[in-house]
Amino acid sequence: MCHHCDYKSLLEQSGLGASENRLSVLEVIGNNSYPLSAGDIFKTVERHSAINRVTVYRILDVLVDHGIVDRISTGGRAFYYGLAPNSHHQPHSHFYCKHCGQMDCLNPESLSVDANLLKKTFPGRIDKVEVRVDGICKNCIK
Repeated sequence: MCHHCDYKSLLEQSGLGASENRLSVLEVIGNNSYPLSAGDIFKTVERHSAINRVTVYRILDVLVDHGIVDRISTGGRAFYYGLAPNSHHQPHSHFYCKHCGQMDCLNPESLSVDANLLKKTFPGRIDKVEVRVDGICKNCIK
């Protein structure tokens, strides 16, 4: 849960209007301590406002395109969504449980990639570095 982010300002600084639906989607993402699937985001937003699934998917696409939200791959066709790195959120890796499908944030210090070093040695343009660790979570091991 983020008590530091001003979601309205994040939208406006990215050139987006702070519509009620965009704010609702962004608050659901930012108020969780782990990335969520689009379906989970839709179910949560739907409890408080009249919104359809397609609108949620479109909002997620816009938020990703504007760098406010990260789309995190599960390695398959599904994605999870979390706040993109900003002044209150350091870049970090994620753990994906191959058994239950839970995606968790890892501590930024536990596994790091120096994107600046990559940019110095890689001849192309690097837009995003995504590190995901796959395995079985402690709950599924039990």
